Amino acid sequence: MAPGYRHKGVCRAGLLALDEDSFQDIQMNRICDAEDLSYPDLTRKEKRVKMQKPTEPSDHKTINNSASRGYILQKQGFSYDIDFLSTFLDKERDHYNFPWSSGCCIGQREMRGWLSRLWVGKPEIRELIWKGACLALNAEKWLDCLVEICSFHNLPPPTDDERLPVGMGSNPVYLLADCVVKIFVEGGLESSMYSLGTELEFYSILRASKSPLKNHIPEVLANGILYLENGTYKIAPWDGKGVPKVIRTCNLIAEKCKEDGFSFGVWRKEQFECRTARLSINEPMNSAGRTTIWPFIITKRCKGKIFAEIRDALFWEDALNLASFLGKQLHNLHLLPSPPLDMQSISDTAQRVKFSFPNGGMGDIPGESEIPQEWEIFISTLTARKRNIKSRLTHWGDPIPKTLIQKVDEYIPDDLTKLFGAYQDENGLNKICKDCSWLHTDIMDDNIYVELDGVGYCSSGNVADAHLVENGSANGCSDGGNDKSWHPSYILDFSNLSIGDRIYDLIPIYLDVFKGDSGLLKHFLESYRLPLLRKMHGLIEDGEKYIRLSYHAMCYCILHEENILGTIFSMWKELRTASSWEEVEQSVWGELNNYRGGASHS
Repeated sequence: MAPGYRHKGVCRAGLLALDEDSFQDIQMNRICDAEDLSYPDLTRKEKRVKMQKPTEPSDHKTINNSASRGYILQKQGFSYDIDFLSTFLDKERDHYNFPWSSGCCIGQREMRGWLSRLWVGKPEIRELIWKGACLALNAEKWLDCLVEICSFHNLPPPTDDERLPVGMGSNPVYLLADCVVKIFVEGGLESSMYSLGTELEFYSILRASKSPLKNHIPEVLANGILYLENGTYKIAPWDGKGVPKVIRTCNLIAEKCKEDGFSFGVWRKEQFECRTARLSINEPMNSAGRTTIWPFIITKRCKGKIFAEIRDALFWEDALNLASFLGKQLHNLHLLPSPPLDMQSISDTAQRVKFSFPNGGMGDIPGESEIPQEWEIFISTLTARKRNIKSRLTHWGDPIPKTLIQKVDEYIPDDLTKLFGAYQDENGLNKICKDCSWLHTDIMDDNIYVELDGVGYCSSGNVADAHLVENGSANGCSDGGNDKSWHPSYILDFSNLSIGDRIYDLIPIYLDVFKGDSGLLKHFLESYRLPLLRKMHGLIEDGEKYIRLSYHAMCYCILHEENILGTIFSMWKELRTASSWEEVEQSVWGELNNYRGGASHS
């Protein structure tokens, strides 16, 4: 019923899956303290219930004995009901922060969507669905958090239809009548604080600007920190500035912070992500453990539907309008000023950013470095990912071709600063051939809202529910079939904000929203109209490839923290037999080289 979450591996859904000794072990485990089931030193294999392993070919005697044993177990009260399945679960494991069982045939997001559809479509079995959701998502815990947040902010309590978290993201998100509540849990407390802190810093800068982007981002209604103290939920309002008292005791930030500054803003978030990148694939961040502190944000609910739900119903003109909309909004985002770089705080925290050099050593960036300070952390993070690139790609495995994995070190630069063309201008200032910009990093089909042209509400006056409905209608209101035209209205989820190379933001848009359609990418770039690469200064070995935008994009796909290459080789199956990375680069990103707003070589 609930694969993956706190999952110990119930390998067969039948009574014959357990032998007599294993069944006795289960009976003992049900009596023992629950903590014994989740002892941290046990491996996944050791946590599994021991399975019967026949050493001889099956015969009628074996089958009869097994059937007889199954009948005995049934008489003893053994059954695969949901309460029994719960005895196999590790209560210390968190659906949102622990690895999903590799043997599951359904992913975390798909499972949440499946539960949501069941919740709407099968109201007669909601009691059973709720039990499953509590096992799979710890839904009761998050509902308690939601109720507390609603009470504190004088919002109506969630209705029965609103009890389950929704969406395809990595945090519990609840759709209420007029607002959306998001509880930050992904990556643990430190990661969550940086996600909300950076988002609030971004909104502060956006409000102070005249950027039209503000018209296409949901309005923020409230934000704060929910925490559990002596068994009671409490809330501390937080606008992103300073360090809340409840957080000071966690020692997440060592240096003194200004009370009027964004202590968990984007520059410190960049340092945190750089530290994360330096860990190997076998060294997860400690901050992802259990916590009783959760940042949250409340935004106004948008009209319309999530683009992912109606993409198959779009006309080509609608798709072109979407590409144009995204080009304009990314233009606005990338022109937004970044916050001042507080090098003193960076020095106090990181004692200067360090690079992993091509020889594998670590060293300080010298004061004479030609890399501008605002780029140091971004490049350092990429360099850290490059350090174990073959191991990472091998760990991800199929469909990434093994032959290309062996050639990856030859393809990406030995020194990643070559991608940025560092130089000193006539005034002796350090410059590079790229612009440092805010990055959304997660503009995908589930973070875009669209509305029907001329239709924003159902006839009843209620906003049409964009979620939880498989057939595209909600609250009894139909979208009228596939003959309607849609227009984009909002971009959601700014919790993954970063600062760096503008090309980085094109990756999720092109691969996820456009599904690799070069025509839509071209239309997007016509509206984007910002340079992605400026004139290269000086001579660089193999300099020709460094002026190809496609080369820059391909390098970022390889060095990305997510398995972007898995997506590429799943979409372009013919490239699994490619003999070189250059072949993949040109097939996937070749359209970028035709961009007139791109590189300037004169």
